[in-house]
Amino acid sequence: MKKLQEKVDTLIKEFGGYWEPFAMLAAVIEELGELSNEILKLEGIKTSKESPKVEEELGDVLFALFCIANYYNIDVEKALNKTILKYSSRDKERWNSSTP
Repeated sequence: MKKLQEKVDTLIKEFGGYWEPFAMLAAVIEELGELSNEILKLEGIKTSKESPKVEEELGDVLFALFCIANYYNIDVEKALNKTILKYSSRDKERWNSSTP
């Protein structure tokens, strides 16, 4: 994942640098909305003549998140591993089908 984070960083620097934090956050929110629309199409809740582009929009969300991570010098892989540990201990019973 580090290589992907570096690719994003290189590309953004070629474009002139990162946006301000709130602009990047707005981009994440915009991309999440677009991802939501594509999932609605995929699930048949929203009709469209176009094929759903869930993969493309998920990539856009990840790109926008990587931009924020890079701006704040956050290692995405390390952050995700911490979250996986948190969920594996805190929520391990939550996903058990016998638990109400």
